[in-house]
Amino acid sequence: MRFDPEPISHGQSGKTAVLLINLGTPDEPRPAAVRRYLREFLSDPRVVEIPSLVWQPLLRLVILPFRSRQSAQKYATVWTRDGSPLKVNTEHQTSALRALLHANDYDVVVDYAMRYGNPSIPERIRALRQNGVERLLVLPLYPQYSSSTTATASDAVFRVLGRLRNQPDVRTVRDYHDHPAYIEALRQQVEGYWLQHGRPDFAAGERLLLSFHGVPRRTLDLGDPYHDQCVKTARLLAAALGLDETTCRLTFQSRFGKAEWLQPYTAPTLEELGRGGTPRVDVFCPGFTSDCLETLEEINMEGRHAYVSAGGKAFHFIPCLNGASAWITALGEIAARHLQGWPVLSPEGTAQASAAAVASTRQRQVAAMAAFDEASAAAAAAAAAEQSQPGAST
Repeated sequence: MRFDPEPISHGQSGKTAVLLINLGTPDEPRPAAVRRYLREFLSDPRVVEIPSLVWQPLLRLVILPFRSRQSAQKYATVWTRDGSPLKVNTEHQTSALRALLHANDYDVVVDYAMRYGNPSIPERIRALRQNGVERLLVLPLYPQYSSSTTATASDAVFRVLGRLRNQPDVRTVRDYHDHPAYIEALRQQVEGYWLQHGRPDFAAGERLLLSFHGVPRRTLDLGDPYHDQCVKTARLLAAALGLDETTCRLTFQSRFGKAEWLQPYTAPTLEELGRGGTPRVDVFCPGFTSDCLETLEEINMEGRHAYVSAGGKAFHFIPCLNGASAWITALGEIAARHLQGWPVLSPEGTAQASAAAVASTRQRQVAAMAAFDEASAAAAAAAAAEQSQPGAST
């Protein structure tokens, strides 16, 4: 086995990098590009857990020829002048996180990669290594852990490392589904929307739906924590918004195939609310950190149609976190926590930290001396009082 060539550092201190990882997107909204993307995505054994000998003929001969055209049409409805919404939002998040960390004296490289499509994980890791990166923090943009998202991103990272002669020091972020800053960012996103468009009248039966991406039900039985983490995120966000399980409902979207997936399903729930005369429903997708096909088309278009066609009135789609400042702050806190112990501060930041440490040490020394003097004075006073008692020995 041949290993990739490595940059020669000659003892120079290496750099630290934060690599954000998102799911991926086709290069363009055309059948050929979508087919390439779906072939890579649906060939991942962590995404489709069917033996390859059974699945690949079905995928290549039946699913890809038809789904590629259908998906390309859907991508075209959400494609922007700058490209795929997912890629555009991920680029903005990367730039904003880089600016935030640099503003706080972190001397780190911040980049992003896609698990499927471009820029690929192998491409970006090799570019970081050529740039002298020797410490790598992998931060998937999936708040809730799942084998089909977080784990497969880690798989891809470590496959690249398996080709490197001189591997960098690597840390991975597993999940942050209940991180206070993430929950606060979600709360601000929802309440910011309500500030502009009005808060639902929950007493009149209006509802908030929290729609997470679905996965097969069997993954829960096999020990994947995704379902439980979605439930906890939903519960924490509902509490932050002052809602309960009646006014704020959890659902799962994007079911694929005929097998049972996590329930309740989003689309049937929207139809149920429409038939039931619910005057308004707001839908928010906390597990998606960037708007993409699944939120902009599946929820805001298909979901809206399902609700209104069933008799519903007002449908409100609340955008994902995207580039919200509270979300970038949360990303910064998550990254900073996992960067601890690495030499990541700039010279100015290091000097400030050293000065602060010296000042803190001096304060502790002064406080200790004051406490010692106080204790000594108290002991002397006690001894004097004892000597002054009648019958005290001399």
